[in-house]
Amino acid sequence: MNAAEFSAIEDAPSSYDLALVDKLHTDLNAMKFGFDAVTELLGDDAVAAYGRDQVYPALRVLSKQSENGPLACAIRLFQLGQTESIAVIAAAFPAVRAEGLLKLGLIEPWASGYRAKVALAVHASDADGEMWVAHDLGSHQRPGVLRTDHVLGIGHASRTLAQVTIRKNVEQALDLGTGCGVQLFHLLSHSKHVTATDLSDRALAFTRFNLVLNHRVLKLDPQLLGERVTLLQGSLFEPVAGQKFDLIASNPPFVITPRNKSEREQDRFTYRDGGMAGDSLVSTLIAQAPDHLNPGAHMQMLSNWEIPRLDDESNESWERRVSDWFADDLDVWVIEREQTTPSVYAETWLRDASQSEDSAAYAAAYDAYLDDFESRQVGAVGFGMVYFRQPAGQEVTFRRFEQIPHQMEQPLAPALERDILMADALREAGNEWKQWHLLVAEDVTEERHQRPGAEHPGVILLRQGAGVRRTEILDSAQAGFLSACDGELSVAQLVVALDSLIGEGDGTFTERLYEAIARLLKHGMLRKM
Repeated sequence: MNAAEFSAIEDAPSSYDLALVDKLHTDLNAMKFGFDAVTELLGDDAVAAYGRDQVYPALRVLSKQSENGPLACAIRLFQLGQTESIAVIAAAFPAVRAEGLLKLGLIEPWASGYRAKVALAVHASDADGEMWVAHDLGSHQRPGVLRTDHVLGIGHASRTLAQVTIRKNVEQALDLGTGCGVQLFHLLSHSKHVTATDLSDRALAFTRFNLVLNHRVLKLDPQLLGERVTLLQGSLFEPVAGQKFDLIASNPPFVITPRNKSEREQDRFTYRDGGMAGDSLVSTLIAQAPDHLNPGAHMQMLSNWEIPRLDDESNESWERRVSDWFADDLDVWVIEREQTTPSVYAETWLRDASQSEDSAAYAAAYDAYLDDFESRQVGAVGFGMVYFRQPAGQEVTFRRFEQIPHQMEQPLAPALERDILMADALREAGNEWKQWHLLVAEDVTEERHQRPGAEHPGVILLRQGAGVRRTEILDSAQAGFLSACDGELSVAQLVVALDSLIGEGDGTFTERLYEAIARLLKHGMLRKM
């Protein structure tokens, strides 16, 4: 199907009538349906509560106001899941009117008025301005179990992927598993053309509607969407067979879900469940992706992975299993952000789809999760961020598997790109990097801890205030190097001076110091002049 064919999909917003979508834009713009205006109307506390999927504080605020204008109507309809009368809607949406909202598939008759069929979220992409993003209503807006082809809105995962994706200019990008189009909107800011795929035709219909609604901010011609965007339906890399890209971003349906012989495809929650056992969807994506990457191109994705339990009830090191997924000729950087137990994992995803209301069904589903994990001796599940690159040359630059549970600065992408570029520069320089003149990065501070009355500190810590926010433990030689690292002398000159002052005479002093300096460079704690 081409993009235009996703303009009229059953039970999804219609983008066939461009003039009608434009009238909706006019009304939303006139009522100032944006973050600042919504916050001013509802207050910080109610907006924060809404971010936690709690609608009652916002409803409470609106119920106490003597007059509810157009913005209040839009919030009640498209964010709080309430019913509004045709008179109130007509006043709030004078251009598109209730008839137009009906035709666009955004509202439906309900009780004595109308209620929303979709949610509208406010989102700031890399484009110059806020956007309105249509997606399916969540269970906090419309109680009940989610439909299996539910189209997610802008959640923590989609924001995280957008914040960690490196934004260098590229010709061709791929958004694999686009959903409502969040990653696509960001990719458009630095990609000449973006292909967006999804298994769900409803998801692609939402995406097309959002592109048309926000074409001004995204700098698109709604009559010629194909010049910048291609929408394709299908699973994993099937829709783009034989194609290569400069960047692939994906928030795939990686949720580990129990499989059974009698399950039907139409019963799967396709927005999160790729239909494969365990974490094999992720390993399959990673195995197939290199065939779709140009030399020097990279893929970034979110993922989770199973961590096997050993016979003695301890868990295997997570990176040992994950590292086997990547071909030896790829640059790889995987950051595990957290681990959870099988029971907590089951509770998280049963709650996600509101599957906890029927106690008998909940117990059966919970049991199925634990049986599934036990069948593969899974002791824990890890979550994290994945980056891998098809090297432009023959040599692999880095393979990093790190566990970083602490809070990092967002957006993280600039720090990731900086560290990747430094790893490349060190590889290209060979031993010549030892002639570089270095400075300590501006966000780096030093802490010294010692027992009362002690002559020397027992622990010296180097802390990074931005980016990954690493902490390094320094020895006296490394601390001495950093204290003298003002750019005047080269790395080699400083190391020779330190060796003459505090060298231990075992022949490994300079080797260990060079190794530590290179590590601090790769981590962005030192920088080249």
